[in-house]
Amino acid sequence: MKVVRSDNLSQSWFRSANCDARYGAALLATLLLLLALGATGQTGREMLRYERGALANFQWWRLVSAHLVHLSWEHLLLNCAGLVLLWALFAREYSPRRWLWIITASVVVIDAGLWFFRPGVDWYLGASGVLHGVLAAGAFALYRRGEAMGAVLLLLLMVKLVYEQQAGSSLFAGDLPLVPDAHVLGVLGGLTAAFLPRPRVQQRVRSESL
Repeated sequence: MKVVRSDNLSQSWFRSANCDARYGAALLATLLLLLALGATGQTGREMLRYERGALANFQWWRLVSAHLVHLSWEHLLLNCAGLVLLWALFAREYSPRRWLWIITASVVVIDAGLWFFRPGVDWYLGASGVLHGVLAAGAFALYRRGEAMGAVLLLLLMVKLVYEQQAGSSLFAGDLPLVPDAHVLGVLGGLTAAFLPRPRVQQRVRSESL
């Protein structure tokens, strides 16, 4: 009986942290991908980061890969820690498809915003912009459900964004270089995708003869 209770407690903990079953597998796979790309070092960073000149030469994969590579191991581990925390807080707030829509919207808004409105940004990399979009969407889900924590998180997020715009540095990243606009754009993308309904794919209706 003690073993059964221990197993139940373990399963309960993993579920409460959104690390059970497919959720845990998806989180582990994402972390391994980020770590593997981090192991490519400077060569990988230069090949995969958002780089204005390279994008002008049709290296469009950088629009996605830029959000998966990091400036250093410190930068990578900070973002991995942020991912784990946000996963534990919000993974079940939306369906996996809706999360994909939210993340895609954050990526698109960040890339488009930097390209069209911040031509002075020659290069950018890191997952923090997308993570800000995830945080905004998760907090919005709590707020929409009537939980005060959602409003508190949204308020703190806004304060953080204003601070970063004024100071030009992050509260948590120390001396690491920061593109504050990427965080703002990520939040705009995440909130928009959380607020608006996910695009529906039209399905063919097949008539079956009896």
